[in-house]
Amino acid sequence: MKQPLTLSIALFFLLGIFLFEVRALEDFANNQALSKNLEGRNQPNIVLIVVDDLGYGDLSSYGAKDLKTPNIDALISSGMKFTNAYANCPVCSPTRASILTGRYPELVGVPGVIRTHPENNWGYLSEDSELLPSILKKNRYNTAAVGKWHLGLETPNRPNDRGFDFFQGFLGDMMDDYYHHRRHKINYMRKNLEEIDPKGHATDLFTEWSQSYIRSQQAQSSPFFLYLAYNAPHTPIQPPKEWLEKVKAREQGIQDKRAKLVALIEHMDQGIGKVISTLKETGAAKDTLIVFVSDNGGQVNVGGNNGNLRDGKQSMYEGGIRVPMAIAWPEKIRRGAVSDQRVVTMDLLPTLGEITGSSVPDQVDGISLLEILTEAKSNLPDRDLFFHRREGGNRYGGMITNAMIRGDWKLVRNTPFSPLELFNLKEDPLESKDLASVNKKKFNELSAALRKHIQRGGSVPWQKKP
Repeated sequence: MKQPLTLSIALFFLLGIFLFEVRALEDFANNQALSKNLEGRNQPNIVLIVVDDLGYGDLSSYGAKDLKTPNIDALISSGMKFTNAYANCPVCSPTRASILTGRYPELVGVPGVIRTHPENNWGYLSEDSELLPSILKKNRYNTAAVGKWHLGLETPNRPNDRGFDFFQGFLGDMMDDYYHHRRHKINYMRKNLEEIDPKGHATDLFTEWSQSYIRSQQAQSSPFFLYLAYNAPHTPIQPPKEWLEKVKAREQGIQDKRAKLVALIEHMDQGIGKVISTLKETGAAKDTLIVFVSDNGGQVNVGGNNGNLRDGKQSMYEGGIRVPMAIAWPEKIRRGAVSDQRVVTMDLLPTLGEITGSSVPDQVDGISLLEILTEAKSNLPDRDLFFHRREGGNRYGGMITNAMIRGDWKLVRNTPFSPLELFNLKEDPLESKDLASVNKKKFNELSAALRKHIQRGGSVPWQKKP
């Protein structure tokens, strides 16, 4: 009797080994299929559209009554609209650094605006920071940047040095003229490393170059990442003549200053519509994730509209850092979705990293928004947010302005020479009542946290070494 029992046990043991091996083979096959899926065309193409100085209230979909932005509005309604999104800084270069590194800008050497002349320059992109295109390239993405760069004028901080296979656009900060494309009489227009001198309005050029790039990718087996950075509606407020005439004819009584800005925005909206149409024409639209965001608030003194928020570009009040933002991804993000979760532009890199299955650096400060986008979760974890800017001139003196948000509370220093202010954003969204002297406990709590973060930024060089 013992022999059959022993044989049964042995057979049972062998059967277990066989089933284990089968399951292991199945897991291996599934992992291989998943890996193949991530490496193939099922990874979405990505078009990341960053516009320049577009105010929170300067889209129809964000409440504007005197302008029409049908293409951007359609993009926003096709995915998730964020009503509580923040730029990392109220000016250009730092926010762009955060978008492309996923980090606080002062921690990658860009606390302020990168400019042509050393005496006016307040940033130098850290050479050891890894940018989004480099991360995606490791995962088979073709990468391109079109439009305004504003993160470095020479090696090693040009787009082609930092992970972009292709670049066509403007290296500098702002153009002194939308048609002549110069800054301080210097031509910063480039196609990869070649200086070019194209004719036409910059918005039209960036649109056409983006369309051309999308068409060039039609036959490629790898997905693409297109970083499209318009310089509109940044100053000078210089819309094409026919667009200005159209706005004036439609909006009776509109002031000339406002009419010019509205026309510049509407002209840009048409360009974005053309880019989206090209995605559809080439068959790429169904496999493309699109992000739309402004780099900071609107410039009030040129007609910018930041809704009911206080102040605008350059300011640490809400009008300077709250921005329109949306993410659309066909069949993955519900059409018409709206999130009031507090998000920030440095969240885009970890979000796109997780979506594409790409390895993101450990030191990234942003967090992935994927579970919010897919509505797997409705709330993000609690976290402090810090805002930091260094600037020159008599108003700033080369020192910093800053802010931080913790829950409903916001601490603000809007000039280096003014005291910190404390606001409760839930009870006082217009930031009209400074509570610094009323709630000393909360003031001390937040100011201690802000000082600690300032020390982090103080350890990172922001000028090129001699």
